[in-house]
This record gives sequence, C-alpha cells and structure tokens, in this order.
Amino acid sequence: MVVQSLAGLPAFLVYFCTGLFAVMLYLFVYTRVTAHDEFRLIRDNVPSAAVALGMSLLGFVLPVASAIIHSANVLDCLIWSIIALMVQMTVYFIVRIPVPKLSERIDAGHLAPAIWLGLASLAAGVLNAASMVYNP
Repeated sequence: MVVQSLAGLPAFLVYFCTGLFAVMLYLFVYTRVTAHDEFRLIRDNVPSAAVALGMSLLGFVLPVASAIIHSANVLDCLIWSIIALMVQMTVYFIVRIPVPKLSERIDAGHLAPAIWLGLASLAAGVLNAASMVYNP
C-alpha cells in the first residue's frame, strides 16, 4: 500500500522542482524589471513592496500550477511557465499607465499603488491559468 502511494513520488519531485525553478526564475527576472528594489524594501519593512510582490508571485504561481496540471511533459510545463512570466512582465508595464510613478510610490510605502499592481497581477494570473488548457 505504501509502495503504491509512493509510486508517483518521482513525477512529483520533477514537477515540484520544475515549479520551484520557475518561481526562482520569476523572482530573479521580475525584481530586475521593476523600477523598485522589492527585497530591499521588504527587508526595510515596507509593506507596499511585500503586498505588490506577494500578489504578483501568486499571479505567477497560479498559471505555473495550471501548466503542471495540463502540460504534456516537463518541457511543455517550462514553456508555459515562461509564457506566464512574460504575461506578468506585461502586466507590470500596463498597470503603470494609469498610475504614474507606480514604482516610486511603492518605494515610498504607498499601499494603494501596491494593491493595484498586486491585484492586477493576480487577475492576469487567474486568466492566464484558466487559458492554459492542454488538448491532445
């Protein structure tokens, strides 16, 4: 019984590690694309940075989870994870249009722009995840 339960462990480890790799790649790229230094701000206890980055991360992880569920293989999962990353980068630049100096305001600790960015990222992530349907 235990052996049967553990039969899926290799696949779990492969996809879980693939997801972790995608998350690390996302955080590396995203924090270099944005005009504010999220991790410095978080270390300095600036809630706006944590809110924006945390919700953005959720907006990225949702489509990665969908890619893990719907992909044909690990390479397919990675491709869709990169597409999810590009969607999140695009969202960051789009939400800056109606909110001038978005990054500067997050850097200053303003919560409203951070919530706007975070929720827009999360909304895009939900749409992205729902759009990732594998049809063999």
